[in-house]
Amino acid sequence: MTTVNVLNLAGTPIVNQDLTPVDVFANGGGHVNPAKANDPGLIFDIKPEDYFPYLCGLNYNEITIKIITQQTVKCFEVRVIPEAQLNYPSFSIKAGPNQTQSQYYTRTVKNVGPATLAYNLDLFVPHQMGMNANP
Repeated sequence: MTTVNVLNLAGTPIVNQDLTPVDVFANGGGHVNPAKANDPGLIFDIKPEDYFPYLCGLNYNEITIKIITQQTVKCFEVRVIPEAQLNYPSFSIKAGPNQTQSQYYTRTVKNVGPATLAYNLDLFVPHQMGMNANP
């Protein structure tokens, strides 16, 4: 999902059937760059049990969660999280003229590359919205 390229092998933008550059929704997780996937640098280190609070937060019942995870999960024993807080490489926001409240999302990545590497974050945000990231 996170190894997709926005440029083709010729170095020009990937385009759709109308020959216009694709956006992030048209060019997604199905396109993998094997070289980048083999050496990702940063990963979203998520384990199967990290999905338990997520599934409970979606109000799945314990029988359904057992079918999905093959493990017994007691939602009353799990610290439930809202769906947007799953440590996953994507998230969506509520947007519109009546949506004026700030929304906060947390994502944690783990460096699996050389310890001396520095990473840059590029944010592509519609001009009507603001976004920042820390650190």
